[in-house]
Amino acid sequence: MFSRLFGKPKQEPTTLATLEKLSETLEMLEKKESVLQKKISLEIEKAKAYTKAKNKRAAIQCLKRKKLYEVQVEQLGNFQLRIHDQMILLEGAKATTETVDALRTGASAMKAMHKSTNIDDVDKTMDEINEQTENMKQIQEALSAPIGAAADFDEDELDAELAELEGADLEEQLLQPATSAPIPELPSVAAKQPARPHKLPAHSKAEDEELAALQAEMAL
Repeated sequence: MFSRLFGKPKQEPTTLATLEKLSETLEMLEKKESVLQKKISLEIEKAKAYTKAKNKRAAIQCLKRKKLYEVQVEQLGNFQLRIHDQMILLEGAKATTETVDALRTGASAMKAMHKSTNIDDVDKTMDEINEQTENMKQIQEALSAPIGAAADFDEDELDAELAELEGADLEEQLLQPATSAPIPELPSVAAKQPARPHKLPAHSKAEDEELAALQAEMAL
């Protein structure tokens, strides 16, 4: 209803749209300046022609129009200079605005991160990490230690047990019979002595009597 009565609210032009408009205006002024420069050159040529024709009045009129064109050219130059200044200011303002927006966005993000993380949370997290690290270190040391190395033994009891074992060992050695040490084998003497005649084995008494009886029978 209000839009029908008062019309739509006027929207502020963006910086980019303003820069485009200024650029178009600058291009239009440059074209007008080019046209005026051509007119100035034409008036100069006409003035030269009238001067040669001894038509002083017409030549002066050409020079007057040339002056008017030059005034317009100067005005157009001033307009272009103002537009250039405006474009430089707008570009600088645009860069400044974008920089401030970027910084504001970064500040908002950092503020949000600070809300989700404070120094107490950081200290608590570091304490938990240190505790877990210490526990893991103790577990690794327990696993790498030799079996039974952690047991607590009574040194005096161990010394007494060792002395008892040594006494029992000595008593057992005394009860065992003495054994002579093995005699080393001597080299064979028969191998070094010269060979002797083979001696007949001795006959027994029965064999001798049997031989004598056999000889007596042969003598008959």
